[in-house]
This record gives sequence, structure tokens and C-alpha cells, in this order.
Amino acid sequence: MNDQLGNFIMTIEEISAEFPILNEEVNGNKLVYFDNAATTQKPLHVINRINEYYKQENANIHRGIHYLAEKATFAYENARKKIADFINALSELEIIYTTGTTMGINLLANTWGRANLNEGDEIILSEMEHHSNLVPWHMLAEEKGIKLKHIPFNEIGELDMETYKKLLTPKVKLVSVTHMSNVLGTINPVKEIVDLAHSNNSRVLIDGAQGAPHIAVNVQDLDCDFYAFSAHKMLGPTGIGALYGKAKLLEAMPPFLGGGEMIDEVFLDHSTYGNIPHKFEAGTPNIAGGIGFGAAIEYIEKIGIDNIHKIEQELTAYATNQMQEIPGLNIYGTSANKGGVISFNVKGIHPLDLAQYIDQRGIAIRSGHHCAQPIMQKFNINSTARASFYIYNTKSEIDYFIQMLYKARKFFKVV
Repeated sequence: MNDQLGNFIMTIEEISAEFPILNEEVNGNKLVYFDNAATTQKPLHVINRINEYYKQENANIHRGIHYLAEKATFAYENARKKIADFINALSELEIIYTTGTTMGINLLANTWGRANLNEGDEIILSEMEHHSNLVPWHMLAEEKGIKLKHIPFNEIGELDMETYKKLLTPKVKLVSVTHMSNVLGTINPVKEIVDLAHSNNSRVLIDGAQGAPHIAVNVQDLDCDFYAFSAHKMLGPTGIGALYGKAKLLEAMPPFLGGGEMIDEVFLDHSTYGNIPHKFEAGTPNIAGGIGFGAAIEYIEKIGIDNIHKIEQELTAYATNQMQEIPGLNIYGTSANKGGVISFNVKGIHPLDLAQYIDQRGIAIRSGHHCAQPIMQKFNINSTARASFYIYNTKSEIDYFIQMLYKARKFFKVV
């Protein structure tokens, strides 16, 4: 498979060669990494950029005036601009560094949520949310007496938009939904969701943990109020992410954590706070992580997000067609508009046993409830196996994966 990458052509095999960990062997088998919805691997471009920071730029940022401090500050803030440009934010001031999507949602619940939501107000979520977009709202609802309502999804894993329209009432102050399900792979119609919410005077948060790595995101076009995502799911380091928010909303929100950097002036008995985005970034940040995040975006932009989406669609269709031929294999989430995620079970084999069996043969997949237990409850199951793809995966790896699924059926004596 060839894709145009800038001014040159690269195959998926050539791309995969840029990821050192893919040379690992498991029990004598070359590693096949199909757990990308959990975290992606890192290209040399990102690894080398982080090493370069520690070798040549390591210093605390913003407050120092010496050479290293200024060099590190520029790299960190330049990465923030790259993040803003990647999702087409109006300004880098609308990008708050976080530890990841989970922190971004918690930050929003504890700042905007506490300041703007009161007893009797309502929040709309969906039945396909990751725990990170459920539990913070559960906690806030218990504290403030807020009602949570949920958009159902149908048998193929698509949101019931007609029910969503009915759930929108004057009491709904926030709609918070995933851009793409980490279990079903469904890419939700977030622009329509935002438009309907805004016509109801409701704010919208999009959980972009699975969206930003795989789909072109334009927050101005979406007109969402907030968008949260994580670096480690898009070739970047762990422990770093971003929360986008419209500037006027961020400016009106109270700070989340107190300490150095987020202040304007501090006296013994009171403090005044700095401007956005720094008022939400107390203490020494994950400087290397932020710089690595910027490098990951550079790499994604070199490949092209549309190329990434195309590659994943081809791999997913290729795998799905073969998996559907396997007796007793059931796929959860069959929407035509889905990303590179296939959650499935094989009748007669527990997902954990299946994952362990093929792991011994070098294939890394996920098994469990994937931090989305309400989805499992909807299907009346406890867990699934899950294969998820990214730009370095190949059709030959999928062929090997399919062979191992057939062998697993024989090993476990599935009739």
C-alpha cells in the first residue's frame, strides 16, 4: 500500500521501520502490535527529540532568563502552538497542557462544572463513553445534585440521534461525548451533536482521545466548546495531553490547582491568578513530554492525517472481512463509519485466554472491558478481545493474526 507523504512515497513497511520497538521478538516471533487504542508506539523522531531535550536543553521553563531556560521555554511553547495548529484552534492560548484526556475532563468538571452547574441541571453523555468521560461527571453529580442522561446506541454501535434530540431540554447545560468509541470504533457525528446542543444553549465537550490520532480535527469548524486528547495515543509520550477550550470560556473559569506559575501575585492572605493557559498549569510541567508531543504532531503531519485515516480504514476492512469468516466470532460495533478498532469474542474462548494464546505467538491485543463497562453491560457480556490498528501495521500482520485465531479455535477445541 502506497500513500503520498509530502513530496515522497512511503509504504507502511517503510513507516514501521521507523519504530524501533517493532523489532522486538516475543518467544521467537516478531512483535505484532495491535493494541494501539490503548497506546501507540513511538517513532525515532519523537524518541530522539525527547533525548535531545535532556541532552541539550534541560532546564525549568518560564521563570529563568538563562540560555537553557529560554531554549527549553521556547521549545515547550512552540509545541503548544503546534498542538493548536493541529486542531485549528484560534490561538495557542486556548491549549491547556494536561497529563492526558482523563485530566482534561477532570479539570473541566472541577472548574467549569463547579462554577456553572447547579442542582437540577442536566448533563447528556452517551452509553458508549470511556470511564474517563463518566466517572468525573458521576462525582460532580453526587456533589451538586445534577442529573445525568445518556444517548443510547443501537445494535451496530451508532448513537440514536432522534433520542438525543428529545433529551435536549432547557435544563441541559453540557453535552459530553466521545469523538470515536474505543470499543466499537464508531466515529460519532460530533458536528451535528454540537450544532444541536448549541441550538439548545448547551456547552459541548468532545472526548478526543480516539479522535485526534485518527481523524482530522478542526475545532473551529466543529464549534465545540472543549476538546480533550492525549499524546500517547498519537505517537507521543505518556503523561501529557491537551484540553482545548474557547478562550472566553477558559478566561471565565476558576483555576484548578494552586502553586507556582499559575499566579499573578501572591500575598500571605490571598492570591491573584495569571492569564490563560498558564492559570491552569501549576508547578513544573512535563516539559520533555510537551516537547515530545510537538514532535509527534510533526510526524503525524509528515504522514498526513488523511493518509492515516485511509490506511486504518483499509486495514480495518481487510481484517473485518477475514474475521467475519471465522466460525463463532462476533464483532461488536459494525458501523460503516468507524475507525481502526475491532472488538470481538470467539464463542467458547474467554477473551483473556485468547489474548494470552496469541501473545505467546507475538501478537499484542487487549482483552477486558476497555474502561467502558456500560458498553459490556449493553451487550450482556463481561469483556471482549480488541485489535486496534495504526500507521505501522500491515496486511501481512493481519494475515498472521487471522491464522492464529484459527489455531486458537483448534487449541481450545472450539466446535
